[in-house]
Amino acid sequence: MEQEGGESGEQREVCPAAERKPNRELEKLLAFKVYKRRWFILLVLCLLNCSNSALWLTFAPVADQSAQYLKASLEQINWLSLVYMVVAIPLSFGTTWMLDTLGLRITLIVGSWLNMFGALLRLVGSLQSLGISAVYPVVMVGQTLGALAQPLIIFTPTKLAALWFPEHQRATANTIASMSNPLGVLLANIISPKVAVTYDQIPVLLLVYAIPAAVICFLATVGIRSSAPPTPPSASAESSGSEPFLQGIKLLLKNKAYLILLLCFGAGIAVFTCFSTLLEQILCVRGYTNDFAGLCGALFIVFGVVGAGFLGLYVDKTKKFIEAIKINMCFSALACIAFSVVSQMRQQTVAVATVCSLFGLFGFSIYPVAMELSVECSYPVGEATSAGLIFISGQVQSILCIVLIQKLTRQLADSPFSTCSAGGDAALSWRVSMLVMAGLCTLFSCSFVIFFNTRYRRLEAEAQTETGDA
Repeated sequence: MEQEGGESGEQREVCPAAERKPNRELEKLLAFKVYKRRWFILLVLCLLNCSNSALWLTFAPVADQSAQYLKASLEQINWLSLVYMVVAIPLSFGTTWMLDTLGLRITLIVGSWLNMFGALLRLVGSLQSLGISAVYPVVMVGQTLGALAQPLIIFTPTKLAALWFPEHQRATANTIASMSNPLGVLLANIISPKVAVTYDQIPVLLLVYAIPAAVICFLATVGIRSSAPPTPPSASAESSGSEPFLQGIKLLLKNKAYLILLLCFGAGIAVFTCFSTLLEQILCVRGYTNDFAGLCGALFIVFGVVGAGFLGLYVDKTKKFIEAIKINMCFSALACIAFSVVSQMRQQTVAVATVCSLFGLFGFSIYPVAMELSVECSYPVGEATSAGLIFISGQVQSILCIVLIQKLTRQLADSPFSTCSAGGDAALSWRVSMLVMAGLCTLFSCSFVIFFNTRYRRLEAEAQTETGDA
């Protein structure tokens, strides 16, 4: 059923929530509406998220070529990616305030311009027109601008879903927007090695990433005309972000269910960050090639995206957020335990690839649903605040987890099967580290299953609004 969209002439769809009450007065029947332009905004967010994550990992798959062209060490090349994590933690608090106070439109447009300027500055620096000594610093400044854009982009899916989508589409919209980030990582791992086969092709590679960033910036600036639709799609959208920022923080710190989710899901993000960051180093010691490690990483992402798609649709239909996450966390812990075992065996390519796929399917797919659950259990706190603190928790715990896991390794006296490119110094035993990672994953999964329980506050508020208007 469609209605005309007022002065703009835009068509808008009447929510099924309203259609279920045929005896309501006309004004109440048309109280909540959804607009077709929501899909355009979602598309822009997905493209922006994908572009930003591709900028993040541009150099990682071609570290040797990048180091040679930029006249930098491998450690300096690693910092081109690590700067995203360093910048995100302090900037995240400002981003949550910006989203809840200044609105979705300004946040997305600022993020798109930072993303574009970062991509263009990297390209300018790579042309060596400023001199050899200035190439790496200029590229690093470009990466830093991209890092500044990341929180503005990655915090947005829950806000967009709440403001523009009806309750039966929110989890799906959040899933689509959130999963565009790992798709960008996957594209970076495919595009970078294909384009930059030799070091002198690095400028071409950066041009390939800069063009989409400029196009996306144009689409965001011209196409996103408002932060929220003229008429909200749901009752909760009317009061989205109604709590002041500092008051929202205080409410979250008093919310037991939210704090459990903050700790346990943040730990889950840390485990997956460790897995993604250290996968090649873990597998090469046992004789697995870099190509195979890349395949396992790709399987992890692809199966995670597929799992997130199905899980988002299921949760949208059933509203069983807690059950879905608890079941998936249990299977994720089992997959992590299995990986800690098979990754230490030689010539088990099928087993390792299968476990990585299952790890992504059950674990990676939790992310968008958990972000929606954070909003449900913390309503009426702003969506950016509740989801943003979980992202910060994940970033902080990721740094701690990576440091811990690396400290627990020990050098092997002999590593005849190692394919690690850095030679004998890189041949480390990851056995204890993997067992500790599996133990942490199991501990926090069990803690969440046992202790977490909450009401769906946002859904309850919407149900009360519909009952009161009936």
